[in-house]
Amino acid sequence: MLQTLEANVFLIISVLVFVTVLLVLEGLYLIWKSYKGPEAKKIEKRLRALSASNDTTSQAHLARERLLSDVPALQRLLLRVPRMHALDRFILQADLDTTVSMLLLWCAATGAMGFVLVVGVLHQPFLSGAACGGLLTILPLLVVQHVRRRRLSKLERQLPEALDLVVRALRSGHSFASGLQMIGEEMTEPIANEFRIVSDEVNFGVSLPQALANLSERIPLTDLRYFVVAVMIQRDSGGNLTEVLGNLSRLIRERLKLLSRVKVLSSEGRLSAWILGLMPFALAALLNAFNPAFMSPLWKDPLGIAIVKYMLVLMAFGVLILIRIIKIRV
Repeated sequence: MLQTLEANVFLIISVLVFVTVLLVLEGLYLIWKSYKGPEAKKIEKRLRALSASNDTTSQAHLARERLLSDVPALQRLLLRVPRMHALDRFILQADLDTTVSMLLLWCAATGAMGFVLVVGVLHQPFLSGAACGGLLTILPLLVVQHVRRRRLSKLERQLPEALDLVVRALRSGHSFASGLQMIGEEMTEPIANEFRIVSDEVNFGVSLPQALANLSERIPLTDLRYFVVAVMIQRDSGGNLTEVLGNLSRLIRERLKLLSRVKVLSSEGRLSAWILGLMPFALAALLNAFNPAFMSPLWKDPLGIAIVKYMLVLMAFGVLILIRIIKIRV
């Protein structure tokens, strides 16, 4: 009888320990989900978008408070530095899940790696290492700019379809705000998220004109600003908004068609620019592979090293000139 009672007590304690551990794990998972889960990430992304806008109304002030860094001391320092919110808006336009402090840390890390590589590994002068480090410092910013440019290009291609959706919503009897909400619900990313942010701002108490102005700040596209200006004028002076948005949608489509045609016509020039930019490096690699003794003076002899330095500088200027030549704005 005593052994049976002890066995039951052990079984009850084992069950209680198991349930306790299970509840602790469930609680830890819920805590993680509330801070790092998909819903928390979505809310953080919306607040990031609000924080990067230029809205100075009291209704949006609370939503705009976002940390530029997870370290309190660094956060206070960044708040004193001018144009940090502009850099935050730059990151937001690229739709990257990072902060201003992390981007600056990457810039410092790449600059330091370039300096150590040139001075410590290649044994070059201090000024050469500083110049190489300075150039590599802006490499993360160039990556962010590239991602931002691709995202804005995709937004520009989605804009006519979004305007057509608003036109259809207005013709079927829905309000303009409902049409904007439909864009956030029915269209794909990235334009859907931007118009969901507009709806969120209106729900926070921001006026619709201010929410649209914030949208034009987050998305620096000329066509989108035409849309915002057309809506503002219609709200002040009246008129057929459906017809205005329909004409704007057709105008944007025609401009994109013309831009595509220009890209096709300039494809030969862009290909020539790539070939001219990569050919010296390809030829140097081939010559070094087949005849290393012929190419070795370029990195062993001081005169050869000086020639390579000046050549790289002149090539950099040439690449910039080629980019300016083949870049055609429509």
